Amino acid sequence: MLLVLGTANRKKGLELVELLAPVGVELRTLADFPNAIEVVEDGTTFAENAALKAVEQARHLGHWVLGEDSGLIVDALDGRPGVFSARYSGPDATDASNNELLLKELGETPTARRTARYVCHMTLSDPEGVIRAESEAYCHGRILNEPHGTGGFGYDPLFEIGEYHRSFGELGSVTKACLSHRARAAGQLLPQLFPLADRG
Repeated sequence: MLLVLGTANRKKGLELVELLAPVGVELRTLADFPNAIEVVEDGTTFAENAALKAVEQARHLGHWVLGEDSGLIVDALDGRPGVFSARYSGPDATDASNNELLLKELGETPTARRTARYVCHMTLSDPEGVIRAESEAYCHGRILNEPHGTGGFGYDPLFEIGEYHRSFGELGSVTKACLSHRARAAGQLLPQLFPLADRG
């Protein structure tokens, strides 16, 4: 069975390959498919966007596709950046510009009110565009006053895990692979993938 990970984000793709390796299927990303389409992510929820990425890409490529949408919800900002996490600071957003805007919007918000959570929704579509499995998971933490560490990507240097008093940028990939929203969503999805992989 070939499973296409519906992302062009290299770092996210590497994380997903590691998390889904136990399924024992061939894993590729959109980088392996020059004819992959650019899916418009105009859903209002992570679930809607994950479904769009999975279904549209699966129908186009004729393969099983795992669509994943994730982002950061900050309580003090009424849930922003939410589904706009990747493009929070505009169409040409970078991790640095997104982090800078997040810190600017939070301003002097006290530590106790800087609570946040990462959200990840995964949707698996068969080649005909039929959704066959889904999962959603969270990772709770808070936003630091400045970046800490250089690991991970996105908002990881600002996202502190309370139990460790360290950001994802400091904790490294091994710890993140156990605690992150993406790891937890993958863990929920794996039991649903094994029967499909066995059937090919």
